[in-house]
Amino acid sequence: MPQSPFVMYDEEFKELTLIIEKLLREANSKCVYLVDKDGQLMSAVGETKDIDATSLASLTAGNIAATGGLAKVIGEKEFSILFHEGERDNIHISVVGQRVILVVIFDKRSSLGLVRLRVKKASEDLTKSIEKLLSRMQAGAAQENILKEITDDDIERLFH
Repeated sequence: MPQSPFVMYDEEFKELTLIIEKLLREANSKCVYLVDKDGQLMSAVGETKDIDATSLASLTAGNIAATGGLAKVIGEKEFSILFHEGERDNIHISVVGQRVILVVIFDKRSSLGLVRLRVKKASEDLTKSIEKLLSRMQAGAAQENILKEITDDDIERLFH
């Protein structure tokens, strides 16, 4: 079942950004990105200026989708955590709340253990914020459906 795209409200955007800023500091990472599973960037903090965020977001979503296919082949639901180790930088990718992807890029100033520990706590906080956002989106959709039920004749009768 396809999921509806996120409608980001300012309050939730600020809340999500505060959570990933805290993660950035506590994990001693270079940058943190929050991406939806469709590959759309939701928020980014840290040393992001040298990274093409659009490419990173879409490639990360593709990576999650590809490993989801691998998981199904071996009988798993999905792999919720991925780790890529490079010469200088490492990427820790995790699925949060089954809707978003948390990407943490870190170097030798941090460690995988510290990142995993801090991501676990941040994921709990992000899940709560995402659930709040989804509730708000559903309430907005319900209100929109009510407005769609009003016909042109209803409007004419209202003003005449």
